Amino acid sequence: MDKIKHFIYDYLLTLGLTETGAKYLNVLGLIILLLLVIFIIDFIIRKVLIGVFSQFASKSKTNFDDLLVKNKVPRNIAHITPLLVALEFISDVFYDFPGFEMVVERGLKVYAIILTLWIVRSILNTLKDYFKTLTSLRDKPIDSYIQVFMIFAWVVGVFSAIALITKTPFIHFVTGLGAASAIIILIFKDTILGFVASIQVSINDMVRIGDWITFEKYGADGDVIEINLATVKVQNFDKTITTIPTYALISDSFKNWRGMESSDGRRIKRAIFIKQGGVRYLTDDDVQELKTIQLISTYLETRQADIKSYNESNSINKDLLLNGRNLTNLGIFRKYIDSYLQNHSAVNKDMMIMARQLAPTTQGIPLEIYAFSSDKRWENYEYIMSDIFDHLIAALPYFDLEIFELPSASSFLAE
Repeated sequence: MDKIKHFIYDYLLTLGLTETGAKYLNVLGLIILLLLVIFIIDFIIRKVLIGVFSQFASKSKTNFDDLLVKNKVPRNIAHITPLLVALEFISDVFYDFPGFEMVVERGLKVYAIILTLWIVRSILNTLKDYFKTLTSLRDKPIDSYIQVFMIFAWVVGVFSAIALITKTPFIHFVTGLGAASAIIILIFKDTILGFVASIQVSINDMVRIGDWITFEKYGADGDVIEINLATVKVQNFDKTITTIPTYALISDSFKNWRGMESSDGRRIKRAIFIKQGGVRYLTDDDVQELKTIQLISTYLETRQADIKSYNESNSINKDLLLNGRNLTNLGIFRKYIDSYLQNHSAVNKDMMIMARQLAPTTQGIPLEIYAFSSDKRWENYEYIMSDIFDHLIAALPYFDLEIFELPSASSFLAE
């Protein structure tokens, strides 16, 4: 290199150039020569490394090496050798310009920090992609942890670069930031909150990737597709994407449907509002007519006999239906609902089945069905629930009952 740098300089002097002009043209020629050498070395090493990694990846059983190639780890590592060559010969190139040498050398060291960050990022992305292929880690917030490591690496890298440019020892530069810690915390407030939230979400197993969650505050109703440091992405059932701050999962209330999906059934909880004026006692003739309904015929036989025995033993005057014990059309309809659900093929018989009456409202008497469908798939669940209520609504007139319905415009038209 010594012969080359002096050869160009001496040759330029023989052409009649001044010493100053010869020095500038000499350094320019050496820069071009060094750049050419660096480019050739970088090209060769990059091709060799990528080729070796690709061949090894195609023959190995694990997909980790494939992910290394995909995330450009060999390509980034290949840049190390040209950087070392540049640092080695930079003093010879700027032999006559020591001031420029210091600036360029410092710039190369900053580039070395950036290159290190690129390599670290490539390796972390590879680990992230690899962990997501493992069944045991597929539903864990891997993105959050990788982002934390990446943020830490970038902070260290930026501080190192600033310390290098300002010629301040790294340890002194970091300790000097103590006074600005409040500002740093303010800047990274969301990141810190997200990091803490990610840890709590993971430890408490609050949300996993693939969970169906409902978050009314943010309008989210769908499957979790990504959990990272700052946000949780939910793909709604209409295929839109809702982004939720990670820390909102521990500060606000949301519903996770995982318990339902892992259980033996999906809950049906819906009420029919019965018109109160239609509720009445049943006469013997009414009961006799209802005995033709097979699901409750046995129940009516037994129940009617018990009530008749009680009334007779207590000398109840049944000329007035109000006296003694009686059956009502609403009570019999509740029993019919219970029998119907018990015999429905799509209702899980091992879970709670109940037809209950809620407190009367201005819209009538709520008669609530509480049961669980065996099929938890949304489409099938909705079909089962609709099928049940179709039947019960159509069955109401047989019990001389009506559904409460607010009057429409046609209700006021003269007949």
